[in-house]
Amino acid sequence: MTGAEPSGGDRNRERAATFWLGLRSAMREAWRGVRIRRRRAVLTAIGIALATAMLSAAVVIADGLGLGFGRSARAADLPDLIVRFDDQSLSAVSERIRALPDVAAYSTRLELTNVAIGAAGAGHRRSDAVLEVLASGRRPGYAVVAGHNLRTRGNGVLVEEAFARAWGLTPGSTLYVRDLGPEPVVGLVEAPDNVGFPLAKPRFYVSGPALEARFRGRFAPRVDYAEVWLKDPRYLNEVLVAARLSSFGLSDLRFATRSGIHILLDQAAGIVIDLLVALSLIALATAGAMLGASARAEVQRRLQTIGVQRAVGASAGFVVSSQMLESALIAAPAAAVGCVAGVLATYGPSARLLTLLNEPPPGWALALPLLGSWLLAVTMAVAGAAWPAWRAAARPAVSLLRGADVSRRPTRRFSGRRPALAAGLGVLGARLVLARRTRLLATATTLGLSVGFVLLLLALASELSTLQTDPSALGERYQLTAALPPRDAAAVRRIPGVQAAAPRYEVQGIDSFSLGETIDVIGYPGDLTRFEAPPLVSGHRPSGPRQIEIGEGLAQALGLGPGQTLAIELGTGDELRLRIAGVVSSLDHDGHVAYVPAAALLSADPSAPSLIAIALTPGADVGQVSEALRRLGVAPTTATGATARGAPLVSILRSIVRAIAIVDGLVCVYALVQACALTVQERRTTIAVLRACGAGAAAIARLLIGAMLALVVPAAIAGVALQRWLLGPALSHLAADYATLPLRAGAGEIALTVVGLLLAGALAVAWVTYRAQRDSVLEGLT
Repeated sequence: MTGAEPSGGDRNRERAATFWLGLRSAMREAWRGVRIRRRRAVLTAIGIALATAMLSAAVVIADGLGLGFGRSARAADLPDLIVRFDDQSLSAVSERIRALPDVAAYSTRLELTNVAIGAAGAGHRRSDAVLEVLASGRRPGYAVVAGHNLRTRGNGVLVEEAFARAWGLTPGSTLYVRDLGPEPVVGLVEAPDNVGFPLAKPRFYVSGPALEARFRGRFAPRVDYAEVWLKDPRYLNEVLVAARLSSFGLSDLRFATRSGIHILLDQAAGIVIDLLVALSLIALATAGAMLGASARAEVQRRLQTIGVQRAVGASAGFVVSSQMLESALIAAPAAAVGCVAGVLATYGPSARLLTLLNEPPPGWALALPLLGSWLLAVTMAVAGAAWPAWRAAARPAVSLLRGADVSRRPTRRFSGRRPALAAGLGVLGARLVLARRTRLLATATTLGLSVGFVLLLLALASELSTLQTDPSALGERYQLTAALPPRDAAAVRRIPGVQAAAPRYEVQGIDSFSLGETIDVIGYPGDLTRFEAPPLVSGHRPSGPRQIEIGEGLAQALGLGPGQTLAIELGTGDELRLRIAGVVSSLDHDGHVAYVPAAALLSADPSAPSLIAIALTPGADVGQVSEALRRLGVAPTTATGATARGAPLVSILRSIVRAIAIVDGLVCVYALVQACALTVQERRTTIAVLRACGAGAAAIARLLIGAMLALVVPAAIAGVALQRWLLGPALSHLAADYATLPLRAGAGEIALTVVGLLLAGALAVAWVTYRAQRDSVLEGLT
């Protein structure tokens, strides 16, 4: 009598039971492997932690700096339109705002400048603070980050957080204000309509109704600043047109939009923020290459173990699953440690940078991206282990157990001549590495990416220093400015040491057809290139009274080019229409700049403010020229570089770059230690034979030096080529499309990087040599 065939449900249960039994067996094998190979597991975990630290650092920088303005605008409910004008009565301004179409809400205030303030304790005093007297309407566009908002009665001020941190103010502190006396600080705010202290003047807020109640009409309800929220921001251009048409009675009218404010903040931070975000993407690629190389190297160490497992009947699936689980057991905690380390290295500096920009740090919003970084690191480690484990399990068990050296030919015997021995050991070490071409490629790729990354950081630091200290780096050819009227230019030209002097006019305008695009309009009489000659991108230099140059950022924003006409609406209400002769690479105002003939500018705005720009003759004594200018009744100002106005910000950016560079350097050290250790592990028979023949630590070190140089030399060449012909040119445009920076490492940066790479290799050789000396010669021979 035959038994009944098992049903489909029974077969499924059997398959499930078999699967879970195999999984438990693989898990036990994975735990056993971690316990037996604790030292190797620690080395692997260090590599995964370093790679994940780079990933998390990239996430912190990209999320914090790339999305900071959006977070601050949402938190503060930034208005769609900001209007500044000469102070008027509150009723007149409110009437005109209510007459505009599509207005959902508005608020008004009076902005007072050059207010004297002080704080007890640290002895802080300033006479250039900005006092915002809030008048009426909706809550202004700021976010209260500590304490509480202003009340309509009683004393109290709100202080910007960046200013409060600089002065050590907290809710409950006292701020002394001229004409108001001691005022308690009731809260700290972030207002994304401008950058914070010290990039801008200190700013604080008081309640207008509270002042009126306290001083009984002394503070009349007059305003010079309005914030407007629209029902549908898509109609912003139409509202701007209506605002200009209905602005009768309001003079010196100036508009700012959300996009314009974003440009302002981006200009204050400089091009370096975009560069750091782009650098973080390169860090991702470097970390990914390292994780893949680390996982493959770990499987290579286990080839004989895999051979034993296959010889006793373990299936390829069991081998692969146990390797994946063991990799996951190591990678999960190591990636978590790496995430924390990356956040600790970069979150503090990036948060300080965001505070300077009046933007909030991401806080818990980073949790999800960091979780993604952790999952990515673990997945890459597990996948990196699965592929080489599968390939190894598919090979015959005999080839896995053999563990042959580079060649079966007998090696050169030792001779009494040390130079020959040293050369022979070095060549042998190189051959041992070159025999594993796939691993050589993976390790050299990781090192090459790291070298290219470090060279890029050095080139960036050099370019920042140049932009900050050298005004001529992007075409600025004058060295001094003097607040003198245009008629005094001739007197300045007569000063010994002055090569050229002319009025430099500068006003703010907007595009007549895209009213949200602000334009920095700069005018010179005569030849512009005597004072400013930014690199020409396309077209030619202006050659007529109606021709201009514009920045590449403005050209791209408006879709304009040489031969077309730019229409600029000035604050006077007049329009300036000029023909574009050329497009230049300019960092000023993020490239939203137009260089125009002074006569054309003055015809539209006769009251345009000006300074005297002074170009000195080569070798002229700046001190003597400055003294002569003082005799004319003015203290000259030295022309500064593109990023000099943000020295505190640049300092913080350097600390971020330093943190990333340190992590990248540790990656290089780890990759070299891993490669040398793997060479010793695979070639332990060769090394044991050398030691049995009398070779000591110096001989093993020479062997490993050859192996290390076989990795470092191609990696250095690849890294230099990568930086010069790929990363540098790509990042010159990726960081900002309105200017091209020559991010090309020089001979000094290359030499410094190569020396650092060799030092990392020397450290790896010393450590692995020490570990190899501790192993038994007999164990290596057997």
